[in-house]
Amino acid sequence: MAYTIGIDYGTNSVRSIVVRCSDGAELGTSVFNYPSGELGILLDSSDHNLARQHPGDYVAGVEASIVEALAEAKEADADFSADKVIGLGVDSTGSSPIPVDENNQALAVQEPWKGNLNAECWLWKDHTSVKEAATITELAREHRPQYVARCGNTYSSEWFWSKLWHCLNVDSYLFDAAYSWVELCDWVPAILGGVTDPKAVKRGVCAAGHKAFYAEDWGGLPDKEFLSMLDPKLADLKDRLYEKAHDASEIAGHLCDEWAAKLGLPAGIPIAMGEFDVHYGAIGAGVDEGTLVKVIGTSTCDCGVVRADKEIADVPGICGIVKGAILPGYFGVEAGQSAVGDIFAWYVERVLKGGGETHARLTEEASELKPGESGLLALDWNNGNRTILVDPLLSGLLLGQTLHTSQAEIYRALIEATAFGARAILERLDEYGVPVNRVVCAGGIAEKNPMLMQIYADITGREMLISSSSQTCALGSAVGAAVVAGSEKGGYDDFQSAQAAMTSLKDESYKPNPEAQAVYNDLFGEYKKLHDAFGGVGGSDLGRVMKRLLEIKETARKG
Repeated sequence: MAYTIGIDYGTNSVRSIVVRCSDGAELGTSVFNYPSGELGILLDSSDHNLARQHPGDYVAGVEASIVEALAEAKEADADFSADKVIGLGVDSTGSSPIPVDENNQALAVQEPWKGNLNAECWLWKDHTSVKEAATITELAREHRPQYVARCGNTYSSEWFWSKLWHCLNVDSYLFDAAYSWVELCDWVPAILGGVTDPKAVKRGVCAAGHKAFYAEDWGGLPDKEFLSMLDPKLADLKDRLYEKAHDASEIAGHLCDEWAAKLGLPAGIPIAMGEFDVHYGAIGAGVDEGTLVKVIGTSTCDCGVVRADKEIADVPGICGIVKGAILPGYFGVEAGQSAVGDIFAWYVERVLKGGGETHARLTEEASELKPGESGLLALDWNNGNRTILVDPLLSGLLLGQTLHTSQAEIYRALIEATAFGARAILERLDEYGVPVNRVVCAGGIAEKNPMLMQIYADITGREMLISSSSQTCALGSAVGAAVVAGSEKGGYDDFQSAQAAMTSLKDESYKPNPEAQAVYNDLFGEYKKLHDAFGGVGGSDLGRVMKRLLEIKETARKG
């Protein structure tokens, strides 16, 4: 028997699972909630766009969660022992870059940077660099159109260069103190492997290609001439980053003696290349060509693959098309929505001041409503629009409320809005020839909310299949670990073999109801009118009202 460990760094916690390689059975699971900030997120009341995390939480979390998961695995399976673990895999949110010193240590844990939010990890949902992202988009469209063509023709404030540039603009002293910046999904494997030189950290093409303009077509990262158009200091930083990024067939490193002793694992076992959570989640859900995996959580990410020997078009509004980003030998295609579960949580917890019981009550009441019965229509942009408009300054909208509108009607309308957004993504992929023959959903919402999944089936007109694992991202990381360990150690020599053995789907699925689908087709037509009018499509741009409201809000808050 051989086992691997998958480590999944989410928005609020890190989860580790112990997986049996022969069949993907998950024997031990442990979750470590980040102790810093609000639900693990460091916020600033004067700037709602700011979202950071403390790197010390990542280090404490990986130790605590692995040790506890190993103990649980031993209780679950008498044949298990830690010396049978043959590899580790790590996934994380992204783009979540960390400023580090010459020894690859996070600045945030050192004097004099403790308490400086700019020294922390810049979490994926940090949107403080909106202006920088807009300027990068403008300059790239004019001078390096090939750069933005690969990421939907728009660079995002969620991504690597915009965040680094914003740090330089608001805190040049800290920026100068940072020797380099490392993505969270690359930093943790390096820490576990004892890497003390940032330039020796093996970077994954997943993060590099989707968030940092990396492509072999133009020699790796953006050229210095382009970076100098942003700021000469960014061009200088390039020399302290990396020249080559790797796909998941490579080994990121080997577990060093120090961490082997802390975790009780064999020293020297391989650590898989880090990928973003949803990319390993796609692997854990059995992604292959023609399959779109939707990882539904606080946000949603849609991932597909197309064989690398095929031609693939640049798709406007899509987050990225990157060779090797998910599976080796394939183009990885990523799209997504900036908020899904976060929207439901906003309404229930922040607006209604409720909790789990309120979610359950509203779900039950909303289930009794017929499609279209509420007369409501919403836009799912409470955290901006990631795909297909790529505009973080768009905001939520609810249309059609009357004096009789109920809480349950609003709750259902918000769910429907996220499903309409999902359909917009599917239609864009179809328009540009990206094959989607089946949809597999993963994540807690997909597993626990049948009403939502049926609404998604009815609105998209697609059967919604469900991944068997409730820890799909961590499972995908464990699959990656089994592949880099190889068949001689009890793992696998390729991802297809590993996926066939270690991943599966639930027996139940959600198929479109023709009557509901007909109503939703009408509603989607109205949704598209709102989507295009407020999204600036076709000449109209009511979204300027949303942006003006944000300006007025910021002015009022600053006095």
